[in-house]
Amino acid sequence: MSAPVLTLGIPSKGRLMESTAEVFAKAGLPIERVGNDRGYRGRLAGIDGVEVAYLSASEIAGQLRDGKISLGVTGEDLLRENIPPTDDCATVPLRLGFGPANVVVAVPECWLDVAAMADLEEVAEQFYRSHGRRIRVATKYVHLTRRWFAAHGVTGYRIVDSSGATEGAPAAGLAELIVDITTTGSTLKANHLRILDDGIILESCAVLAARREAAADSRVQVLIRALSKAL
Repeated sequence: MSAPVLTLGIPSKGRLMESTAEVFAKAGLPIERVGNDRGYRGRLAGIDGVEVAYLSASEIAGQLRDGKISLGVTGEDLLRENIPPTDDCATVPLRLGFGPANVVVAVPECWLDVAAMADLEEVAEQFYRSHGRRIRVATKYVHLTRRWFAAHGVTGYRIVDSSGATEGAPAAGLAELIVDITTTGSTLKANHLRILDDGIILESCAVLAARREAAADSRVQVLIRALSKAL
């Protein structure tokens, strides 16, 4: 009996898609689209039984969690937002290195007495006494934020879901602080925000992630070895 087909999720657009295609080609495993150039299916040349699905980076993380794909390339930030490190349904056999960025906690520059996470709970209490409501944290990383804040004993806040320009939320009066992803920090600085001294939640980059049950598959092992040599 032939082995079941493995589905590999690949980013469908942007620099992440381009970098993924480049590193796979360098590894001698070019990704070939099936049908026209805008098709959402493909195959991995060089390894039989691997089907390619073009998905958004966030969809890849979610479909890995739900078992709809066997492995995929996505940002570690999106992977950990969807699958916490304590969940062993998926593993990261290889960090690909491209697309580096940090998920950070950033506060207004004018908060001179707030240097670290330990200061936030006191600020939250003072804010509640003054305004009668909790400080708001704008973010699209709801689960990463909750886990990080809980680990640092910060409870007096509420999350404002942000799918747009998160860094502009404090200036717009939509939130008091943010959790967002940044590469250089220049956008944060332009919005008069600064990262807390211990406010780096995750140092992210593109990763190859796999369902636990697929990680030991010989085809996945061939893929890992080829990509490792190309990095």
